[in-house]
Amino acid sequence: MESILIILLLAASIVIAIAYYWGCHVAAKKRREEMNALAASLGWSFDPAHDRDHDEEYAHFECFRRGHSRAAYNTLRGEASIAGHAFPAKMGDFTYRITQQTGKGSTTRTYHFSYLILHLPFAGVPDLLIRREGIFDKLAGAFGFDDIDFESAEFSRKFHVKSADKKFAFGVIEPRMMEFLLEGDPPCVDIERGCGCFSDGRKRWTPDEFKAMLSWTGEFFSRWPQHVMSSLKTR
Repeated sequence: MESILIILLLAASIVIAIAYYWGCHVAAKKRREEMNALAASLGWSFDPAHDRDHDEEYAHFECFRRGHSRAAYNTLRGEASIAGHAFPAKMGDFTYRITQQTGKGSTTRTYHFSYLILHLPFAGVPDLLIRREGIFDKLAGAFGFDDIDFESAEFSRKFHVKSADKKFAFGVIEPRMMEFLLEGDPPCVDIERGCGCFSDGRKRWTPDEFKAMLSWTGEFFSRWPQHVMSSLKTR
């Protein structure tokens, strides 16, 4: 009787495992089809394959340096037209794993999130980071590691801003931009080495959310003051 129970439990485990992996296969296939359709609607290219060089190419962005077994996949490439300028663009999904040691061995978890990268069509754009203020930012500020403060106390309280070029940061984040950032739930804006990376680093987006992010970044760059744009064009 005991041996029959063990066999039934093993059989149930196998059935559950097969159902789980089949469900993952179906979900992944549906995701590829949705992303391919999104690329077609935008007139962009689509590549579902895993690109394990992505994390090295964009190593300056923190979100692509987490864990191990990193790769970009379901990648769309194209061009975004913003305020009369062409921004070469890349967006898609990214995955990585984190392995933690436990008393009985180790456990590994796999994470996925979506991103959008825009290559800025200007030379010499200073690095700029804009993200929601977190508890660790407040603790760092208490020890003297502060970010850039603005005239708007509300904006300075809610957003963490860093740039080696404060004049550039103040030029981009003027009152109209502050209002735009405060009125919504913006992603982390990380501009480094002439590229802008936009992602929450936590979840995958739906096709509509990808489109919304493209629209949001268009609004973001369209709000850069003319004198800032003019200064970049002359560099």
